[in-house]
This record gives sequence, C-alpha cells and structure tokens, in this order.
Amino acid sequence: MSPRPKIGLELSYIIEAAGELADQQGVQEVTLANLAKKLGIRPPSLYNHFDGLPGLRKRLAIYGINMLYEAMEDAAIGVSGTDAVLAVSQAYVDFARRHPGIYEATLLAPDPEDVDVQQAGAKVVDLSVRILQTYHLEGDRALHAVRGLRSILHGFSALEQKGGFKMSLDLNESLMIIIKAFLAGISKGD
Repeated sequence: MSPRPKIGLELSYIIEAAGELADQQGVQEVTLANLAKKLGIRPPSLYNHFDGLPGLRKRLAIYGINMLYEAMEDAAIGVSGTDAVLAVSQAYVDFARRHPGIYEATLLAPDPEDVDVQQAGAKVVDLSVRILQTYHLEGDRALHAVRGLRSILHGFSALEQKGGFKMSLDLNESLMIIIKAFLAGISKGD
C-alpha cells in the first residue's frame, strides 16, 4: 500500500496511483473503493477531485493518452520518414506492453466526445499525421492512413496482451514487417 500523505492529496498523485492499480490488477479494478484503499483514505475523499467513477476514468484516460503521446513524441525525435513511423509504432506497442491497464483506460474514456479527452487525443492524431507526411497524404486521406496505422498498432497490442502470438517469432520483427507493408501500401496511393 502506498504511504498516506500527511497533507491533502494532489490530483496527479491520485491519478498515478490509479494508473499503478490499472497496470497491476487491470483497469476493471480501478474503482473508488480500491483506489481509496491503495491511497489509505476513505472513498468519499476522492469526490473532492472528480465526480465519481466516471470522473476518475476520464482523468485516467487523459493521463494515459498524454503518456502515450509523450512516448510517441520522444520516439520521433531525430528521425524522419519511414524511420519515424517505425520508431513511433514501436513506442506505441512498447507503451501498451509497459502499461497494459493504463493503455486499456485510454480506450475506455466514459465520453469520447468530451472536450478534454478530444484535446488529448488530438495530439496523438496530429503527431501521427506529421510522421506520415513523407507519404504526401492530404486531408481525409491522411486521416484514413492514421486510422489504419492506429488499427494496426492497437490490434497488434491487443492480440499480444491476450496471448494471441504463440509462435516463436520475434514480435518486434513481426511489427516492423507489418508496418513496412502498410507504408508500402499507402505510398502506392489509390
């Protein structure tokens, strides 16, 4: 159990604890009661920071999206073109591996139309559009490519988390082959 702070809890501390709980026990175990127990407080104290379980899940989703964005952004530093797409793709999958519960929380935002969730997610989309610029994609075509890339990365991550890759092949090599095939496809155009 985390040590109980002597003075009021900071929201960032609470969300970090929720993230730890999600990664260790699964996002479904992130409840007000379980989080309060981890923090050594009473559940009603959490209402000072957000509006119940939906508020907690929203904050955890935004926290996770921001963490994912930072991992992707860091991977893009100093590389461009195909190398950038490969590095960012690897960073995405590595994030899902290191933070399985937080990653799942990014997909379970209570209201995906929420402005705060949209703003956090927009950074990930914008970064993805930027790294795909080498392929001269414009407008809707660029967004379709981002959707395709995200679908590949999420599908790969989800299958890996559920034990779907049992063959004795290097998973990172498989990922790179898949991403290169995707890039070859989008570079050919319609």
